[in-house]
Amino acid sequence: MTEQMYQLVSIVVYMIAMLLIGWYAFKRTSNLTDYMLGGRSLGPAVTALSAGASDMSGWLLMGLPGAIYLSGLGEAWIAIGLTLGAYLNWLYVAPRLRAYTQVSNNSITIPSFLDNRLKDTSRLLRVASGIIILVFFTFYVSSGMVAGGKFFQSSFGLEYHTGLIIVSVVVLAYTLFGGFLAVSYTDFVQGLIMFLALILVPAFGIFITGGFSETAASIREVDSALFNLVSGVSVVTIISSLAWGLGYFGQPHIIVRFMAIKSVKETKSARRIGIGWMILSLFGAIATALIGIAYFQQNNVDLADPETVFIVLGQIIFHPLIAGIMLAAVLAAIMSTISSQLIVTSSALIEDLYKAVFKTNATDSHYVFLGRLAVLVVTIIAMILAWPNKESVLKLVSFAWAGFGGAFGPIILLSLYWRKLTAKGALFGMIIGAVTVGVWGSIDVLHDALYEIVPGFALCLIVAVLVSKATYKRDTVIEREYDDTLELLKEEM
Repeated sequence: MTEQMYQLVSIVVYMIAMLLIGWYAFKRTSNLTDYMLGGRSLGPAVTALSAGASDMSGWLLMGLPGAIYLSGLGEAWIAIGLTLGAYLNWLYVAPRLRAYTQVSNNSITIPSFLDNRLKDTSRLLRVASGIIILVFFTFYVSSGMVAGGKFFQSSFGLEYHTGLIIVSVVVLAYTLFGGFLAVSYTDFVQGLIMFLALILVPAFGIFITGGFSETAASIREVDSALFNLVSGVSVVTIISSLAWGLGYFGQPHIIVRFMAIKSVKETKSARRIGIGWMILSLFGAIATALIGIAYFQQNNVDLADPETVFIVLGQIIFHPLIAGIMLAAVLAAIMSTISSQLIVTSSALIEDLYKAVFKTNATDSHYVFLGRLAVLVVTIIAMILAWPNKESVLKLVSFAWAGFGGAFGPIILLSLYWRKLTAKGALFGMIIGAVTVGVWGSIDVLHDALYEIVPGFALCLIVAVLVSKATYKRDTVIEREYDDTLELLKEEM
């Protein structure tokens, strides 16, 4: 059996496993809450790893190692910002959001929570937030599909569109039938695969480069500045990189996991597992890049594409069957994010737009059917956008992250920690945040000067507070729910 055939076997086994998990989840999905939120039944480990896997995508195994390989530890500031942001998100958002969404009419999506929390009778807030999710995530899903097509093109020599179709069909199958449970369970498995791969490659790689001292010496021969966190990095660049952490507070596909965990109490265990997974995975990605620099220096070889350093090292170190698992880890990172975004987009279409606009009272089975139809439609649209294989689609990942962070981040924090936030304050803040990110991110001079999430987040926060102060009227129902949430937190924490 050829090396490529061994690797293909690993990929096929992985994909079959994902489909089987999807089938298992399908058998456990009976109503809309099951399909959109898994019946609030996730354990801490599944919650933590599914949140991490849906967050990191191919950036963890390809983007970050490639950046470190090219420029050294100066590129690690984004990883530091993301780790800090993720920790604060687990600490301050997870327990309150789990409790508040339960108290406030058992909300199962972010827009429905904001609608219920702020008692918006106009439904404008819910519709606006649903539209923001729909627009950003359609392009976000598309960028993941582009990455999947390129993965099969570079790894197996398949035509780009063939790889695109394979990834799209498999993700569509388990997401469409199994819903949120399938996405969470597959993300958990994918998170484990990613974690093991990122630990194994540097752990074994250090031996082929001669140990720690020999590896460090080889890296210094290439450029001693590669070990310097601040070499060639400006203060503004550091601020922009750290600001990626602000995005966590507003990412619907991540914070929806907080709403799905079994209880508030289990968010503490989930936080420890999730942050532990994240720190070790990021460390593994950075170590992989540094070992790659040493290996290719020692063997006097130029790596054609720095973003493939993880894949190439895996193929060098391990038997082709194990190297195939390394490839599956990259595919897992891509697919886990696509599936998470698909289910959130589906919920935005059905729960937050269709039900809000048409105000129908159909059966749960009807809404589940519409949810699956929405997954299919969004997948097809995303595939159409991904079909031309334009690099610009991938650039929308950072843009979409900033969009969600700037539009939703401050609103989520204020809704959980400030009694006087109003529906109008949230609506105007959200719109200003999204528009600011859109304008700032589309002007190269501004984007290059400062990451658009910073002005977007700041202006959203300021506008939301000012408008809320101008429009605040005491509401006894809102006050009671806020107090009930605090009581629930005391009881369960």
